[in-house]
Amino acid sequence: MKSMILYPYPPELDGLSIQGDMLYKGMLKNGLEAVPCDRGAGAEKELLYKTFKPDAVIGIGYWADAQRIIEDPLHFRVQPVPWLNADGWVANYHELLNSLPLILTTSNWVKETYHRDGVTNKNMYAMPIGIDTEQMRPIPRDDPRIQQVRKMLGVEPDEKMILTSGGDTTSKGFQEVLQALGKINGKFPDWKYIGKTWEKGKPLYHYRKEMEIMKDFDIRRKVDFIDGPLSREFMCYLLNACDIYAAPSRIEGFGMIQVEAMACGKPVVSIDAMGMKDTIIHNETGLLAKVGEEIKLEEEWAYKWMGFEKKQIVHFDEPKTFAYRADIDDLSEHLYKLLSDDDLREKLGQKARKHAVKNFDYLKTSKQLHDLVAKKLGVNGNSIAESATVSVQEN
Repeated sequence: MKSMILYPYPPELDGLSIQGDMLYKGMLKNGLEAVPCDRGAGAEKELLYKTFKPDAVIGIGYWADAQRIIEDPLHFRVQPVPWLNADGWVANYHELLNSLPLILTTSNWVKETYHRDGVTNKNMYAMPIGIDTEQMRPIPRDDPRIQQVRKMLGVEPDEKMILTSGGDTTSKGFQEVLQALGKINGKFPDWKYIGKTWEKGKPLYHYRKEMEIMKDFDIRRKVDFIDGPLSREFMCYLLNACDIYAAPSRIEGFGMIQVEAMACGKPVVSIDAMGMKDTIIHNETGLLAKVGEEIKLEEEWAYKWMGFEKKQIVHFDEPKTFAYRADIDDLSEHLYKLLSDDDLREKLGQKARKHAVKNFDYLKTSKQLHDLVAKKLGVNGNSIAESATVSVQEN
């Protein structure tokens, strides 16, 4: 089967770029025919449609990208297979999505969100994102690079480092982790919390709230930030520098960095909801805090770039859950348990590494995705599904 993969290309450091690039490179290393292309590169896409002649166009994005990753291939009579993320709700393109012979989602929660919002397509499958488990690997704590990263971040030798990474760390649960650490600071004071952001202090209203939480618990000196773009190799050093990766995300369709942390042998503290239910095994590879709050909306704005004729407010018959918040007491209990128990951290970290390699290595996930698409589209795909170890859950 010949696959054309639409994603932000050439790749940058964002999640969609990495998702697409891991699929493309995985297919190449598995000896499969594939070409990459940017989703908005009209002339280049047309050239590839007519010369490469793909059997399937795998487009990475979400429902609002339908024009670029679904309608465009259909215009050239090439079969699109969208690999969809979630963005809180599905506002448009229901009829188009329901007409497709195959839809992929990044997790079962994303699939459930599309079903909840009226995409009733029965040929929808959860397909995990692959990561490079050789690049994201455990590095000994006494490695000079890891020691230097900890020193640069102001982490003392006897302190445990907790890390949360995201373009907007607030969406990754940064405020909830701050509150949880504030609650246990009296019992276990030897910690340092690092937030990796794209730009420190943005958005400002979130940053002000986080400063307020630190002031209330008197923990400002124990929290620091690192911002700006980081290479994949430096991200590996940063993940290895921490003792615990914490990201009880408010909205998360998969949680790629959490899987990368597991690949680096780090236990992950997250929330028992959304994409993390597919990637983290509670008490085995990490700890999942229960949901403390669901953020529900009764209406939301819809815009022309979403495929609507005009900007408008859409009212929901039933309030929709748009985000979650982890239970602070549960989160603080999990963090204290890992901070105070070196053996438990080591045990969970070792199991996390094995879990990531077995289930989320990009060579395996790209094989699995290729074979599923070939099978469902009836294309000779030189099936290798027998060798894939990640289970595909059908609706």
